[in-house]
Amino acid sequence: MGFGGISIWQLLIILAVVLLIFGSGKLKSLGSDLGASLKGFKKAVKEESKDEDKNE
Repeated sequence: MGFGGISIWQLLIILAVVLLIFGSGKLKSLGSDLGASLKGFKKAVKEESKDEDKNE
């Protein structure tokens, strides 16, 4: 059993369809953009907590 009742074969089929639709180059750039946005979000959260500590 996989994630929420989805088997590994169903996940592989979904991955294959996504690769066919978007292509590997588009997925690579999408992944790097997502990683950069998560890194920026984490940085903003850390800065916000530092600002709150200074105010107290």
